[in-house]
Amino acid sequence: VRAFSLPNQLLKISVKFLMSSPEIASLSWGQMKVQGSTTTYKDCKVWPGGSRAWDWRETGTEHSPGVQPADVKEVVEKGVQTLVIGRGMSEALKVPPSTVEYLKKHGIDVRVLQTEAAVKEYNALAAQGVRVGGVFHSTC
Repeated sequence: VRAFSLPNQLLKISVKFLMSSPEIASLSWGQMKVQGSTTTYKDCKVWPGGSRAWDWRETGTEHSPGVQPADVKEVVEKGVQTLVIGRGMSEALKVPPSTVEYLKKHGIDVRVLQTEAAVKEYNALAAQGVRVGGVFHSTC
């Protein structure tokens, strides 16, 4: 048996690309659960290997003009191929063209859907092994 070492940065990159996207375990009005997390989210960001609450106050997001490039940047930096955006149960959250253009400029396939449809799409892609990320709004 031969032992070998990888430079730390290369090891981190390799591990990042091996992690799979966690399943959205449940969705109801104002509540989302993500596989591997004990937190119940209202709005959340999900990526291969993790998830966290999406706090709109971090970027000053509001229903209009909606999801900004700053809201999706963190997920983009996780190395996703596809990003699913859940606009809310009644699709009150807007997604301006600038955000879609930002994602496409980074070579990311973007899907903008009503949140229940977005969760189904995200879970289907994750099950297929796609490096999918998401930002989801679980109320209006």
